[in-house]
Amino acid sequence: IVEKDRFQTLGDLRKQRTESGVETSRATVYRRVQEMGYRCRIPQVKPLLNQKQRQKRLTWATEKQHWTVAQWSKREMPKCLKSSVKYPQSVMVWGAMSAAVNAASYQEILEHCMLPSAEKLYGDEDFIFQHDLAPAHSAKTTGKWFTDHGITVLNWPANSPDLNPIENLWDIVKRKLRDARPNTLDELKAAIEASWASITPQQCHRLIASMPRRIEAVISAKGFPTKY
Repeated sequence: IVEKDRFQTLGDLRKQRTESGVETSRATVYRRVQEMGYRCRIPQVKPLLNQKQRQKRLTWATEKQHWTVAQWSKREMPKCLKSSVKYPQSVMVWGAMSAAVNAASYQEILEHCMLPSAEKLYGDEDFIFQHDLAPAHSAKTTGKWFTDHGITVLNWPANSPDLNPIENLWDIVKRKLRDARPNTLDELKAAIEASWASITPQQCHRLIASMPRRIEAVISAKGFPTKY
């Protein structure tokens, strides 16, 4: 059974044995699986990539293979909060990626949040903006907004969260929020801001410095998902 389907859980195995007339405890199933040389693992969830997407990831990684950490450091990472009116109480968070917004509201966030942040971070220096291929990001009007403002946008392969180190920052924020356990909307906003503020420059630098390794991992995997 295990050889035919490696995604069977101990509960699944026990149920099948019971249905076949053999009453077996979960502990017994676990011991037998161990004795057969198998180990119980939680499978990693990775985006499903088709051949075209894998090839684009591989091409993208090959093009960026010789980028330095200094070059990767010139990516915009602002932040702001936008309240949600839906129940239960929640907030949408934006910090170099937008939550579920349409093209018009995304451009409004770029105008009022990203531009002031970029000016504060870079002054008159050029920088490269990175976002994924969410509909609001890839809309023609959004592309025109970046062109009109003279901002270069980094081309990005689809279904590639493993190439975006800010995903790791979101994970840090989520873990801290689980510990904070906010009860009201204001507490949630405050907890998010506190979690984001607690991220150190050293953590950001380590994540940015991981980009060359991520690139090599994609090339080694021939475009398939990586461990990142």
